[in-house]
Amino acid sequence: MKGYSERLQEVQEYYFSKKLQEVQELRNAGKPIINMGIGSPDLPPDPRVTVALHETSALPNAHGYQSYQGTAELRQAMADFYSRNYGVSLDPKNEILPLMGSKEGIMHISMAFLDEGDEVLVPNPGYPTYTSVTKLLKAKPVYFDLMERSGWEPDWEALENLDLSRVKLMWINYPHMPTGAKGSRELFIKLLNFASRNNILLVHDNPYSFILNEEPLSFLSLPGSMDHVLELNSLSKTFNIPGWRVGMLSGRKDYLQAVLRVKSNMDSGMFLGIQAGAVAALHLDASWISSMNAIYARRRALVWEMARQLQLEVDEGAVGLFVWARVPEGMQALELVDRLLYEKDIFITPGMVFGSKGKDHVRFSLCVDEGLIKEALNRLTK
Repeated sequence: MKGYSERLQEVQEYYFSKKLQEVQELRNAGKPIINMGIGSPDLPPDPRVTVALHETSALPNAHGYQSYQGTAELRQAMADFYSRNYGVSLDPKNEILPLMGSKEGIMHISMAFLDEGDEVLVPNPGYPTYTSVTKLLKAKPVYFDLMERSGWEPDWEALENLDLSRVKLMWINYPHMPTGAKGSRELFIKLLNFASRNNILLVHDNPYSFILNEEPLSFLSLPGSMDHVLELNSLSKTFNIPGWRVGMLSGRKDYLQAVLRVKSNMDSGMFLGIQAGAVAALHLDASWISSMNAIYARRRALVWEMARQLQLEVDEGAVGLFVWARVPEGMQALELVDRLLYEKDIFITPGMVFGSKGKDHVRFSLCVDEGLIKEALNRLTK
């Protein structure tokens, strides 16, 4: 053995991979840890979704290799979903590419468009995978700050003053993770104009559209967006199937063909039963989303009360699967995280995981049973 790849020197093990090992060790030692750190939906999918999975699994042709591009039924269901929910018309044959989760898409898009030494605009705070994938490919992340005072929109003056000559990709994500900022059509227009003016491919990561958000938006609804935008989406959060790994990439035919050239050399098609379940999920009506949001709203109200008990500041206009909270002056976010874990048996996420602009914040997940959140709240008052 002559040593590991140099690219591994550029990245560390994913924070949650390591921290969850510690949480499990504490549980093994008898600690009643309440995990409020991870955004993995704990609610079940609609029964129609699992029925479709089971019934298709019994078919004799279900267990062979599947198309890299998914079934025609899945692509059509995805196109119908975009039309119904975003008002976006997509060609299911050429403008939609099913993925094994949108996280896979981050790697495949990056491999399709980046060379060593290229630069990538990455939001701060933002999803850590944007940075790690960029570094794994020997490209360079260039961070642009999102400003709390302006609803976590980019610092436009700083962004415009950057040297953008080597920037090929820009990652954006609204509703934003971790802050819950909703974004707006006006913001999307400004971002599209910026990308167009600087010949940058904008990649919108859009898995949180429907969680506690009454105004879901797609970047692809903007005129002219197809030339400058790819959009990732996911069924994980909306339909409670994170472990199934079903995502989608939408955009211009030639862009998707480039990504498919990577994907087809790196993985295989999605299991047919999962595709059938995904089709059933995509056909659910608005009452499904309303029912999920009613549960999340009750959970969020309890988390807001936890934040008040801890003297944290939250934006009650934020949306998505998390509550992002600022610690008061004089308190260290990491110290609060450790105090809650070791003294109250509650695990939450430090904001610094998402970049330097998150260092004075913590994040609570809403993927926790209401009874457990009430128990966490009780622990704070003891």
